[in-house]
Amino acid sequence: MRRRSLVSSRPSSLVRQSAVLGALLAISGCSGNTSAAAPSTSADSRTAQLAPPDFELTTMDGKSERLSEHLGKEVVLLDFWATFCEPCLAGMPHLDALYRQHHAEGFVVLGISIDGPDSVAQVKTTVSKLGVSFPILLDQETRVVALYNPKTSAPYSVLIGRDGRILKKQEGYTTGNASVLDRDVADALARVTP
Repeated sequence: MRRRSLVSSRPSSLVRQSAVLGALLAISGCSGNTSAAAPSTSADSRTAQLAPPDFELTTMDGKSERLSEHLGKEVVLLDFWATFCEPCLAGMPHLDALYRQHHAEGFVVLGISIDGPDSVAQVKTTVSKLGVSFPILLDQETRVVALYNPKTSAPYSVLIGRDGRILKKQEGYTTGNASVLDRDVADALARVTP
């Protein structure tokens, strides 16, 4: 009897945990990237077939940003980063330059901070110091990182085409990756959606 009351007192938690686990299994089974090797620079043919899970996160200024608001209209780069991650911080100026260069063509970068809730002030200070102009979203409960980046790698990026399909996932950043990312974004912007 006592056991039953424990289960029934937390059904929403169990449902939520089951949903997250199911999403993680679906993503990890389809991503095609199971190693933690050097940065990936080639798209997996199965990756391009995936539709990204929608999410809504709070921005640094307290507004809400939903991925689905951009799908079908813009090429989107999700950039998972953290204030304690040197490669993340090294890549931010390049991402910002890329965003400024292609924003008018329909390109958006959504910087997703994976710092915890106690680090919001530090995130704001870091973004201000770097002069980043693209939207910074706060994934304080790591809900979105669990969907896209279960290993919680940083930096980690996901390029999504105008058609709402994942084109490429990349773990890590080196300055040599900059030209590859530039080309990938240009190719995604040049694609004609049916």
